[in-house]
Amino acid sequence: MRAVVLERPGSPTRVEDLELRDHGPGEVVVRIAASGVCHSDLHIRDGDWERPGPIILGHEGAGWVEAVGPGVETPRIGDLVALTWYYPCLRCRHCQDGRQWLCTGSGSLRHRAADDSTVARRPDGTEVVSYLAIGTMAERTVVPASAAVTLPSSVPAEVAALIGCCVSTGVGAVLKTAAVPEGASVAVLGVGGVGLSIVMGAIVAGASRIVAVDRVAARLDMARDLGATDTIMAGDDPAATNEAIRRTTHGGPDFAFEAIGLASTVEQAIDVTPPGGTAVLVGLTAFDKRASFDVFRFVDGSRRIIGSNYGSAVAAVDFPRYADLFMAGRLPIGRLVSHRIGLDEVEAAFDDMRRGVGLRQVIVF
Repeated sequence: MRAVVLERPGSPTRVEDLELRDHGPGEVVVRIAASGVCHSDLHIRDGDWERPGPIILGHEGAGWVEAVGPGVETPRIGDLVALTWYYPCLRCRHCQDGRQWLCTGSGSLRHRAADDSTVARRPDGTEVVSYLAIGTMAERTVVPASAAVTLPSSVPAEVAALIGCCVSTGVGAVLKTAAVPEGASVAVLGVGGVGLSIVMGAIVAGASRIVAVDRVAARLDMARDLGATDTIMAGDDPAATNEAIRRTTHGGPDFAFEAIGLASTVEQAIDVTPPGGTAVLVGLTAFDKRASFDVFRFVDGSRRIIGSNYGSAVAAVDFPRYADLFMAGRLPIGRLVSHRIGLDEVEAAFDDMRRGVGLRQVIVF
């Protein structure tokens, strides 16, 4: 199979021919149909996050099940599946409590299968790990069955892929982590793929005012097309941008979502939150970044800060739910796809991402 491989963080990727091992008990073989290019992949590519190498990139993917191992009841051969980048062990305390996004028994963060093996090798025998144990920037992959969630075959593969990461992260932050009530006001700092998913989630939640904030005019236009009530072009002065947000939301939004992953915008989201309001931190920063806030003002105003990991996703439940909302026309996920590319175009996609060009680029196979 062909796959996008990163030798070490900070180095260019290259497309390599790899050998895929046979699947075992509890595993499935998936022929990848679509894989999104996510900012998390860029964090690794640029060395912001240390990860072992060589590693197959990609963690936002969907495809068709080609084979299943002993003991697998679902999915079945021929199913369209969206892959979750945090496969649950289904045994730990958090899984038993229904909080699979906090699973302590997953092998995803080791970038290996449940038995700690790798699923791919170079022709010379060198082991190649798979990012978050799924490595979706590849023609095929072997994953634990709990990482593959069946969706209706009528869902486009690129939509299923985005459900596997950016949609669940953004929509889930609104509907599950923050549980935004009907009539609340929402501000979204950063409207890339995740931020636009937050906008869509706020619409589903029935938010009364949805303010999109970004530095790229095309993204603000898309946010308004998707249903944002107001847009604000962010400037170099955070105080001026925050004042515009407060003015637009009559004193500050009930919920301020940060979807960029910068310490400066995290501080903005907290600063713009009014008394009784909530800052929801969704974007992931580089490692060891710190942000600060005025503690007295924060406590005196009974404000809250919530961290939202993966939109509190329980993939087996939430992926089909978001697919149903897409099929009903309530989540126009396909609008997030700005470019369809091949494996050989991933480095160019990373360049576009650094420059803020486009929305979600998706590798199609």
